[in-house]
Amino acid sequence: MVIDVTYAETTSTEPRTELDRQHDRVVREEIEAFRVKAAEYQAGAITEDDFRGYRLRFGCYGQRQPGVQMVRTKVPGGMLTAEQMERLADVSDFCAAGKGHLTTRQNMQFHFVPLEQVADLMHMLHDVGMTSREACFNTVRNVTACPYAGLTRNEVFDVRPYSQRVAFAFLRQELTNSMPRKFKIAFDGCTDSDCTLAAIHDVGAKAVIRDGQRGFRIVVAGGLGPLPVEAKLLDEFLPAERIVNRIEAVLRVFNQYGNRKNRNMARLKFVTRERGFDWLKEQIDKEYADILANGGIPTPTEVPAGFGGYTGKPPVLGTGAQLPVVNNGPSGDKDFDRWLESSVEEQQQTGYAMVIVKVQQGNLTSTQMRQIAKLAREAGDGCLRVTVEQNLVLGYVPLALLPRVHASLVAMGLGEPGAEEIQDIVTCPGAYSCNLALTKSMNLGYALEDMVRGYDEPLLRKLQINVSGCPNSCGQHWTAEVGFYGNARKIEGKEVPHYQMLLGGGYDEQGVMRFGLQVMSLPARHATVALARVLAHYKENYQEGETFRNYVLRHKIEFFKKELLADLAKVTDLNSDIVKDWGDDESFSLQLGRGECAA
Repeated sequence: MVIDVTYAETTSTEPRTELDRQHDRVVREEIEAFRVKAAEYQAGAITEDDFRGYRLRFGCYGQRQPGVQMVRTKVPGGMLTAEQMERLADVSDFCAAGKGHLTTRQNMQFHFVPLEQVADLMHMLHDVGMTSREACFNTVRNVTACPYAGLTRNEVFDVRPYSQRVAFAFLRQELTNSMPRKFKIAFDGCTDSDCTLAAIHDVGAKAVIRDGQRGFRIVVAGGLGPLPVEAKLLDEFLPAERIVNRIEAVLRVFNQYGNRKNRNMARLKFVTRERGFDWLKEQIDKEYADILANGGIPTPTEVPAGFGGYTGKPPVLGTGAQLPVVNNGPSGDKDFDRWLESSVEEQQQTGYAMVIVKVQQGNLTSTQMRQIAKLAREAGDGCLRVTVEQNLVLGYVPLALLPRVHASLVAMGLGEPGAEEIQDIVTCPGAYSCNLALTKSMNLGYALEDMVRGYDEPLLRKLQINVSGCPNSCGQHWTAEVGFYGNARKIEGKEVPHYQMLLGGGYDEQGVMRFGLQVMSLPARHATVALARVLAHYKENYQEGETFRNYVLRHKIEFFKKELLADLAKVTDLNSDIVKDWGDDESFSLQLGRGECAA
């Protein structure tokens, strides 16, 4: 499908309010300014260094392939309307070969986008209230939120309006225009889980109620990368109406004291490590007091139409009339039963369920985007929610329609069971497109998925596997029971792709984030064998009530490194596939470009 789109041909709806009109004018003007700047760069009038920071503010990354870009689309709070998902499908057909990738930050990315099409892409997004603005660069990134907000029975209160307003409050602000490094915020509204991994964020806000008042438990200064740090408690209770003020105070401190000379030491967690948490809290409290006394960035009372996908209005529910009619027969359907067990949970609203749609490593085709948008309208509330595990959630699915919804998902290639289980592997794009990546993490993800597909024991099914193509942790490898991140080693003059294996990540029994323990670096081609051995040993040596992390601690890293997996670290035949990355026919070659995560 080819779509011929220019700005003049876009069909946006007329802005409805004064805020919409002002916002529309600002956005259209800045997109056209981007078009001019991109043309100047392509004509050689400005240098790559001059253009890089400018385009990154618009969510436009360079790829390792010359002449094309990766464009990241923000999805505030992980909320999409069906109309917005259909527009993402249009964008993917227009300039990204009919493909899109859901990320661990609830965004959607498009790869291999020609620079001359980026401005039109941005207009297409704005037509439905979406943006790529500040999805990259040293600024506030996409604000994530619980994908089950408003649906789950285990909810303190719905965090969507708060995450949405925070996302809009810090967009296009002078304070956040060029900070020392990126800044990440997450909201969680559940009582029994942390669906957005608040502990790894610069600011994590967990819903709490005290004396009948809504508020948030605030943690700050977390992060992953090569040196993971768990966020520390800033406030046991912050009144909900002060959330923008408190986050602004944190941003002010970070903007003033973050390291602007060494980007590898620039995140808020390094400010804490250098100066101490007590000092950090004191500075935040000073800025907060100033904001309360003298004002700061205002808390939005409204957001532009479509921004964040959340309207606050009662959902418009589909009837399911157009869904396929299915008959499971008297004995039932094992595939449906397995899907029902792993991917469906009843909502707080009686008679409805939320359905987790397993999206293989977050990769969707434009056809699937349109099909899932139609299904959300037909059998849900017309919305789609993106999870940090790179899946989608359908809400308000009537229980009686679940067999027909499953049949629809199967028909579009999205009906596999096992969402958020061992075979639902999380990966970043890796060396498929990223300048910094060392290995093709997605290809390893496919290989690992094939290997564990038959692991049906409940003990193993609940484990999570995350893979990154380098130490920077876009695949969040530190947070899973089993993690891998790409590296490389030169052996007898030949580059050999490797993965560092980690074991035992995730939340412990007290709800504290524990990062995976580094076991060893092994050739990429041995990663599947290493995983098979660990899982077999775990199954044979599991003790009743023991978590996977406690199993790892009981046996100690030295056991895995020097006994169970020791032989896999050795490279004995450099003429074999050991010198090839997963999915490659040619020998591995270490090719790195300039990293642009915060150029």
